[in-house]
Amino acid sequence: MSNGDIFVGEVIGTAILILFGAGVCAAVTLRHSKARASGWVVIAFGWGFGVLAGAYTAAPLSGGQLNPAVTIGIAVDTGKWDKVWVYLLGQMVGAMLGAVLAYLVYLAQFNANVTSGSGEDGADDDGPTPTLGIFSTIPEINNPVANLITEIIATIALVLPILAFGLTKGLGESGTTALVVAFLVVGIGLSLGGPTGYAINPARDLGPRIVHSFLPIPNKGTSGWGYAIIPVAGPLIGGALSGLIYNAAF
Repeated sequence: MSNGDIFVGEVIGTAILILFGAGVCAAVTLRHSKARASGWVVIAFGWGFGVLAGAYTAAPLSGGQLNPAVTIGIAVDTGKWDKVWVYLLGQMVGAMLGAVLAYLVYLAQFNANVTSGSGEDGADDDGPTPTLGIFSTIPEINNPVANLITEIIATIALVLPILAFGLTKGLGESGTTALVVAFLVVGIGLSLGGPTGYAINPARDLGPRIVHSFLPIPNKGTSGWGYAIIPVAGPLIGGALSGLIYNAAF
């Protein structure tokens, strides 16, 4: 694969991933959304379908890694680092692009994030909705050590199986690897996502967080930079550990 193909593939695939993921979070979170308050299961499946669509789209160009933790895990296992920077750059650009696209899809809802007012039925709306959780993760309990451990373990639960899927001949031949990974992401969200919102992908968290800090969203609240290192460091550590474990055990 050429550097150009890898970059374009990762930009497009990661943008699709974030469009679906931030999109489902916006759908569930924002007022005047038909899917408002539809719950965590909907969010988990929305992210899973984002992985499915993004990975299948990017696969012919870049292999559809879409996640720096996956890229680092593969590099640690194989010892091949020469194209890692291309993957990481494409993933970050794609994550930021996907966040902008999700914002544009829900532009009217974001603009309606007002302090007070009356809804169409004449009833008073609630106050403004904090919007960072649409774009990036926020821990339920702000405990940096516990949050970091959660992200490391959850990322290992993603990356180690992805590396092991390469040993399953039937998955590669059938073209269903991305489908299996998508269901894996849904499972991680349902089982391990409660404490931190399961970033498990540094680009998925950092790129949209940067975009959130610049978007002209009314009453958007803070971009949470005090926490931002956790969903970057945790998945990178988890990805590297996955590569080491896989290399040693398989």
